[in-house]
Parts: sequence; C-alpha cells; structure tokens
Amino acid sequence: MNKVRLILLILVSFNSSITYAQIKLPRLISDGAIFQRDSELKIWGWASANEKIQLKFNERTYLTQADPKGNWNITLPSHKAGGPYEMVFKATNTISVKNILFGDVWVCSGQSNMELTMERVKEKYKNVIEDAKNTYIRQFLVPDDYDFKVEHTDFEQGNWVSANPESVLNFSAVAYFFAKELFEKYHVPIGIINAALGGSPVEAWMSERALMKFPEAYDELQKFKDESLIAEIQEGDKNRSENWYNELNKKDKGLASSPNWYASNIDDSDWEIISLPGYWSNNSLGDVNGVVWFRKEIEVPKSMIDKAAKLWLGRIVDQDFAYINGEFVGTTGYQYPPRRYDVNPAVLKDGKNMLAVRVINNAGKGGFVLEKPYYLAAGKDTIDLKGNWKYKLGATMNPLESQTFIRWKPGGLYNKMIAPLLNYNIKGAIWYQGESNADDPTGYHETFTEMINSWRQNWDQGDFPFIFVQLANFMEEVNKPTESNWAKLRQAQLETLSMPNTGMVVSIDLGEWNDIHPLNKEDVGKRLALQARALAYNEKRIFASSPVPASVIFQRKKVYITFDYTGNGLVSKNDKKLHNFSISNDGKNFAWAKAKIRGNKVIVWDDGIKNPRAVRYAWADNPKSANLFTKDGLPASPFEIKKE
Repeated sequence: MNKVRLILLILVSFNSSITYAQIKLPRLISDGAIFQRDSELKIWGWASANEKIQLKFNERTYLTQADPKGNWNITLPSHKAGGPYEMVFKATNTISVKNILFGDVWVCSGQSNMELTMERVKEKYKNVIEDAKNTYIRQFLVPDDYDFKVEHTDFEQGNWVSANPESVLNFSAVAYFFAKELFEKYHVPIGIINAALGGSPVEAWMSERALMKFPEAYDELQKFKDESLIAEIQEGDKNRSENWYNELNKKDKGLASSPNWYASNIDDSDWEIISLPGYWSNNSLGDVNGVVWFRKEIEVPKSMIDKAAKLWLGRIVDQDFAYINGEFVGTTGYQYPPRRYDVNPAVLKDGKNMLAVRVINNAGKGGFVLEKPYYLAAGKDTIDLKGNWKYKLGATMNPLESQTFIRWKPGGLYNKMIAPLLNYNIKGAIWYQGESNADDPTGYHETFTEMINSWRQNWDQGDFPFIFVQLANFMEEVNKPTESNWAKLRQAQLETLSMPNTGMVVSIDLGEWNDIHPLNKEDVGKRLALQARALAYNEKRIFASSPVPASVIFQRKKVYITFDYTGNGLVSKNDKKLHNFSISNDGKNFAWAKAKIRGNKVIVWDDGIKNPRAVRYAWADNPKSANLFTKDGLPASPFEIKKE
C-alpha cells in the first residue's frame, strides 16, 4: 500500500511539474501582434518557479529565468518599424509567435462612442469597408469584463486581427479611422487596442489607488467587492425584469387576441391614427408605459417582388418586433441601435402588404425617433414609411426600474480591461467618454485628470500622449441661453487641457440631436489623428487644435476674448454673424450677445449688459448654431469664463 501511495505521489509530482513548467505568454503577445517601435520592448510571461527561458528573435538569442513566483521578462532593444518577424520561446515547451510587426500602438478607450463598430455605420461607409484590406492596421479587442478585487495580469481571450472587409466590421469605427489616417500619413503599422465599454463612467476606468482621492467612489468599490451582494443585486434585477415582461406579455391584448395583432387579416378599423415618426405621449395615449401596436398598409409594386428587401425603422424607444404580412422580420431589444431588418424575398407580395410593429416601452417616452430613416427597399425601389399609421394600446404597465449595471461601478473595468495592458509599450491613448458622467458633471475634471495621471504612472512610460474627444452636440436645440450639464462637462474636459501632452478634439459640429451615437465617426477619427500628428509625431507645420480661450478682459459693456490655436485665422462659418455667445452681469442670468472677430480675438457685448461679469460660448446640450471656426475647418471649443 505504501508503495502504491509513493508511486501516485511521484506521478502527481511529475505531472504537476510539466503543467507548471510550461511557459505561458499573455494574449497580447500572440500571432499578428504589433509592438511599439523605437523603444525598448518588454516581453513577459509566466512559468514554473526558477524555470529557464530562451527567446530566439531576429537572429539573436535571449536568456532569462523565472522568479520564485513564476514571473519572467526579457527586454529587447528598440526596433524600427517593419516586419514580419517571428519569436520562438523555449523552456519545457516551445511557443512560436508569428507575423509580428513593429509600428505604433494606441490604446483606444472610453464608452460607447469609442466602442461603436464599423458594422454599426456600414451603410454610411460602404466604400471604406470594401477597401479595408490592410494587414498593417490591426486591432486587439479587449473582452468586456470587470473585477472589483484584483488587478488582472492577462485577458481570458483576445487576439490580433488585421483589417479586411469582413474583420473591420468589428473594429471600433473611431479607432479605425484614426489608424487609417495615421497609416496613410506615415506608412507604419498601426495597432489599436480596443478597450472600451458602452455606458461606462470615468470612475470605472480608475485604479483603486486613484479612487482613494474620491471617497464616495472608493467606498462604492469596497462595497462591490462583496460577491454575495453582487449576486443578490443581479438576482433581484433578473427577477424584476422577468416578472415585468411576463406580466406585460400576459396583459398584451395584441398577443392574447386571435389572430394576433401582427396578422395581416385583423379588423383594425377602430384603431386610431398617428403620424410617425413621433412619440405616442403627444397623442391621445399620453405618457403611458407598456406595449403599443402599430400597423400600416403599403402598396408594393411588382418590381420589388421576389427580391431581398431591407426594412429600415429608424430608432425605436425601447424594444420592437416587426412583421410583414404576419411574418416576423426582426427585433431589437433596446433603444439605441438602428433598426435594419432583412426581409426574405418570399414575404412581400404584389399589391397590398401589411406592416405591423409591436413596441415595448419600459420607462420614459415611447415611440419612433424623429429624423431617422423609415423605409422599405428592394432593388432600386423604395417605399417611404413616414406618415399616417394606425395604433392601439396593447397593455399599460408601471415603469420598469432600471437594472443596476454592476459592470460600470468604480474600479472594475480598470482591473480587468486596463491593468493587463500595463506591460505593453504604447505610443499613446485616445479616449471618447463623458456621456455617462453628464448627469452629474461636478468633479469630472478632478476624476478625469486623476485617471490620466494614474494611467501614466502605472504604464511607466512618462507623460505619453493622451487625446480625448469633447462631447458632441446632442438633444434638442434651445432658442435662449440656458443651463446645461453637457456644457459643464465640456468645460471640465476643456480644463483638462492644462495637463501636459494632452489634446482635445472638439466635436460640437459632428453630433446628431436625436442620437447619442452620431454616425460621423470618420471626422472624429481624423481630428484625433490630427492631434496625434502634433502631439505624438511632433509635426510643426500643422494646425491640429481647435481655438480655445487664452485670456479675457472684462470692460464696461464689452468682453475681449483672446484665443489660442487660431490656425490660419478665425471665421464665422456659414454666416456673417457669430452665434451662440452669451454674457451676464451676475454670472447667473445670461442673454444672447453680439460678437465680432478681430484678428485672434472675439469682442462680445449686449446693449442691456452694462458691466459683464461672465461670458459663455456654445453653452448648451446642442449648440447647433455655434459657428466660430478656424479657416482650417476646426470649431472653437465651448467655454465659460467668469470675472474674478
């Protein structure tokens, strides 16, 4: 018996030594990797304690040994841009990493406007996608995940992918246009590390140490280290949502009736009329939540029959189920994605066809978002779906309480999506975030600044270039000066430019009033690249920055604002007059002001303000009429300045 135990112990020990002796590389160091050029390169991984590791690369051999905890690293001399290369690692096992390039690596982070993919904008950039055949632009997509307890050292999945017409659909659109612009300028490989998550506030991207300066966020991080609390919240959210939708489906008259209300042959003569797009709160239904059914009869010509068709239903708040002639053609579960549904050629028939849409709204105003595309297309024919529809209430519900979104809590995304990157050399970072902090912009300047500082400290690469996008214009335009949280957050972003080696893209001319995810990602990417050319590539003869106020003089009746970064000169775009300036004699009540350009200055005044003490520009959620630009095409940043 003792001999059997001894043999088993020897076998277990032998198998364990093989398992733990095998070297392991981080997922970033894998086939197709792009490494940062022109800097010493850290290569790292794991093995058994004290394991000896050999690396053969570029006709040289490097040796190292794992420490008692199994960690090891090798420092390679800097390399010029180029490739492909291969790395061969040997210990107990052998690993080959192929198709390596040296170029410039950029971390691309933030929330949904950075995360939004080329697939989402594929109709707008069809030709760009078809031409995306560039093995020198590659993306590493960081998995969306969080951890509140531990800073991770590797990702559970992920690999480097070269741009082609199929793969580029999964690339961040902003990051791809940024990389494309840089490649076309410098002809060096560009690696983009896509670490972004929709809806995330800045606190989610901060380390625990960085959060210590912000007690409320720090305490929330400590709270969510309790896994039982997370499980309890998730279970509560799940049950509440399931119960709400189960009750809704039971109450829905459109599903309970026979035939259902999506059938083509029901009697809808008593249904009311509504003009779409629009919200049902503006009609007889008023502000109700639940489910509303919509029906529209359309005449389909023979030329559209037996062809694959596309149904466009703009954007719908919140969830929709679409049917044609009683056949289900598509659904979308929440309000933001565009509704683009493929219709089987067999569904449409010559003559009259019935389109039905079941819309579920769980909170707020439900309906069809204005100024979005609504049509049915097949071949060269298009049927406009805007106009009169019939509608009927299926069920009324109390609003559904929002889920907790644990993944957005402080520190979690940093630990799982940023910490594993810190050993990887980078050229810089681009950032598009702020929408999720706009409800309470107070303190954003401090948290955002601390996030940038902590990233730089933890990457240990000095003050690498950090370029961010100021919030775009969004929501309805107003016709009088007003307070705006989005404007306050833009001000916080503007103030962050005081940090060294930072750059800001102004995008108040690139947004859409009815969509928090504007489709124009090309110009955002190009402006980010323009900033990078100045900050990271040290180009001197370019005008990369938008005008920002450098100084202000308050005089009786007038305010004189001097601007930096005026390029080839200031202009009032599309009009002789400047718009969207306002002034105040108390810093609280503002009036629209007149303004004129004089060199690199703007003079602002209003006949009713004798002693101005504050001046604002583009101070609104959607300052659509703001038209102070450079002759080079860059809009001036929104701002507020008060007399000290």
